[in-house]
Amino acid sequence: MPVPTHCPDCVLTWPDEAATAAFAQQLADHLHRHPALTNAYLTLHGDLGAGKTTLVRHLLRALGVQGRIKSPTYAVVEPYDTPDGLALWHFDFYRFDDPREWEDAGFRDIFSSPGLKLAEWPEKAAGLAPSADLAIHIEAIDESRRQVRLLPGSALGQQLLQPWLV
Repeated sequence: MPVPTHCPDCVLTWPDEAATAAFAQQLADHLHRHPALTNAYLTLHGDLGAGKTTLVRHLLRALGVQGRIKSPTYAVVEPYDTPDGLALWHFDFYRFDDPREWEDAGFRDIFSSPGLKLAEWPEKAAGLAPSADLAIHIEAIDESRRQVRLLPGSALGQQLLQPWLV
């Protein structure tokens, strides 16, 4: 189980992918217990290969998403629904380069609607996307280990951190 080294800005070490999956499961369990948190906007930061998409896949599975979970690198966004009706959107702004895309794609409507929003490369949509409730910064230490910093950006983000506060 990931252990925070300090909070409120929690820093975790994930020794392997199993720890990433455990974190995702713990977050999913927390979201199930507190449905009001499911309208949060989480941003994922890190270099290519840091584990952002891996974390999202584990979280979506833990939330009950069935079927193929695709990376939205080319589509920019992939929508998902859980069996209990939670709407999820997985954004990947890596290739996002035209602010007009924001309006044309209906992102303003998505962000104003209920549901959990997860965004990789959010800095590419800076100034268009809302502020993150929780920013997750992932840094690869080596092939398997990751250092993860959880930074709340709102009261909702602080509530999302509850399982890791000591």
